[in-house]
Amino acid sequence: MFNHLLLIGGLGTGEVILIFTVVIILFGAKKIPEIARGLGKGIKEFKAASKEIKQEISKSTNEESL
Repeated sequence: MFNHLLLIGGLGTGEVILIFTVVIILFGAKKIPEIARGLGKGIKEFKAASKEIKQEISKSTNEESL
């Protein structure tokens, strides 16, 4: 299962380790949880907005077909 996560987007294990190393060097270990929380919150808000837009489109197409 872990191997699937590392291969997402064509990234191998070495590339993922390199990315994590660079992130730790740039931001420091103390900032990473804060950054991850912000990223998670942003993704959650994006999904909610996307769902809302899909519902509005579906609603408008249903109204037009009547």
